Amino acid sequence: MAEMILREAVAKALREALEDDRVFIMGEDIGAYGGAYAVTRGFLDEFGPERIMDTPISESVIVGAGVGSALAGLRPIVELMTINFSLVAIDQIVNHAAKLRYMSDGQFTVPLIIRTVTGGGGQLAATHSQSFENWYASVPGLKVAVPATPYDALGLFRAAMKDENPIMFAEHSLLYGTRGDVPDDWYEIPFGKADIKREGGDVTIVAYSRMTHVALQAASMLEEKGRQAEVVDLRTLRPWDKDTVLQSVQKTNRVVVVEETWRTGGFGGEIASTIQEEAFDDLDGPVARVGGVDVPAPYNGRLEAATIPTAERVVKSLEENYGI
Repeated sequence: MAEMILREAVAKALREALEDDRVFIMGEDIGAYGGAYAVTRGFLDEFGPERIMDTPISESVIVGAGVGSALAGLRPIVELMTINFSLVAIDQIVNHAAKLRYMSDGQFTVPLIIRTVTGGGGQLAATHSQSFENWYASVPGLKVAVPATPYDALGLFRAAMKDENPIMFAEHSLLYGTRGDVPDDWYEIPFGKADIKREGGDVTIVAYSRMTHVALQAASMLEEKGRQAEVVDLRTLRPWDKDTVLQSVQKTNRVVVVEETWRTGGFGGEIASTIQEEAFDDLDGPVARVGGVDVPAPYNGRLEAATIPTAERVVKSLEENYGI
């Protein structure tokens, strides 16, 4: 068992992937600079310019070349500096990568991993602080990973490397320094399998990515009030583990769904509606939701912090919905 930070876990996963000669990585500043978040530092010297490719600032070209390479039998990993920039490549992601296997009746596959950085909280202003993973989770043909810990990042990436489908691998910018234990033995985490990060019988908190840590903070606050919260980390949004969520709700009878993206149109609405449809008789009250405030991210640090869910807001939502 080794302790590492999430950045190191992703770098380890990439090095393992590059053991396959069909794998190469391309993106902006990933080579000589070592990546915007230092994940690929040293990779250019280690693997050479044919495997670690710096690209022009053109996300549509980066993803388009990745799709073409995947169709040709390679297993490309492309890096988009932030998920905000993925909008420039949304046609290549949604209309090409996600569709070609279906449109060819399985004659072609697109084993493409799109690594990108999501989330706010770093004072990067309105156009660099958004969370669009929920958008991509609505697209058939894509898979979406949202790891919260080093263990999850490594295990999910290993599974992604064996998948024949295009995958959005969204790493939160504020989690790269998060520490955690990672086993020495090989392991993989299948997509669509949530993790119960903390067990409890009084209320279920469903979260993903950085909000998993906010949920754990809220659980600690609830413990001080004599309540035991169960924290369910989805780990992937497409597919998402409906069964684990419903089983937890059936046990606790109370649930709050927490996500960083805007509350309106967020993936939490999909989770909440599923719970309402399939576990209505188990609920002691309405499904609670905590999401980002429906405004563009402010540049001012205090204002930005006010738009992002906190443990205090999670606890307050439970007080208002369930009286706890």
